[in-house]
Amino acid sequence: MAIYRIAIGSPREASNPAAIRAAFAEFFSMIIFVFAGQGSGMAYNKLTKNGGATPDGLIVASLSHAFGLFVAVSVGANISGGHVNPAVTFGAFIGGNITFLRSILYWIAQLLGSVVACILLNSCTGGMETSAFALSSGVSVWNALVFEIVMTFGLVYTVYATAIDPKKGNVGIVAPLAIGCIVGANILVGGVFDGASMNPAVSFGPAVVSKTWTHHWVYWVGPFIGSAIAAILYDNIFIGDDAHEPLSNSDF
Repeated sequence: MAIYRIAIGSPREASNPAAIRAAFAEFFSMIIFVFAGQGSGMAYNKLTKNGGATPDGLIVASLSHAFGLFVAVSVGANISGGHVNPAVTFGAFIGGNITFLRSILYWIAQLLGSVVACILLNSCTGGMETSAFALSSGVSVWNALVFEIVMTFGLVYTVYATAIDPKKGNVGIVAPLAIGCIVGANILVGGVFDGASMNPAVSFGPAVVSKTWTHHWVYWVGPFIGSAIAAILYDNIFIGDDAHEPLSNSDF
C-alpha cells in the first residue's frame, strides 16, 4: 500500500541546500501563478467596472489560471518538482515521493508565495480588493466540498500520470501543459459554484489580504481529501510496489 511508504525525513533537511532551493522554487512559482490568476480576475473587474459574473469572465479565469500554472510548473519542475499546490505536495507525500519535513518546507513557501502575490496585486492596483474564494448563492458547503474533492482528484491524478509515475516516459514532457489544462477545465466546471480552487495556497493568499475566512476550511479539506484519494489509488493500481522508486538517502 502507498500509505506505508510515507517518510518523515530528517531534521537536517531544513538546512539541506537542495531542499532550500526547492522551497524557493515553490515560493517564486506560486507568486507567478497567483499573480497571473488572481490578477486577471482583478483586471477583468476593472474593465467591467465590477459587473456581475459572466461567461466571458469564467473563460478569462480558466485561461489565465491554465496558462499561469503551465508556466509556474514548468519553471519549478527541475528544482522542486513544480508542485505549486499544497494539495499536490500532500499527494506526493502520501505516495512516498517526498518526505513530510520537506513537505512542510514546500507548504510554507507556497503559502508565503500566495500572500506575497496578493499583497503585490493590492499595491500595484492602488488598493483593489483581492477577493477571497466564496460559495455562490444556493451552493452549500457540502456541495463545495464535493466539488473540491472531485476537481482536486482530477488534478492530482493528472500529476501522478504525467509527472510522478516512473513509467511516464515521454509523457513527462507535456506534464506542465496537462496540469495547466486540467485546472483550466475544472474552473470551467466549478468556477461558478465555489471558485474552483483545488489549491489551498491559492485560497489562502486572498483570504489573508482581504481578511475573509468564511467557509475557508472547504478549500483545505476538499483538496487534501481529493489529493489523498488520487495518490493512493494511482500509486496502488498503476505504479505498485515493483515499479515504485524509493526516496534517495538525500531525501531523509
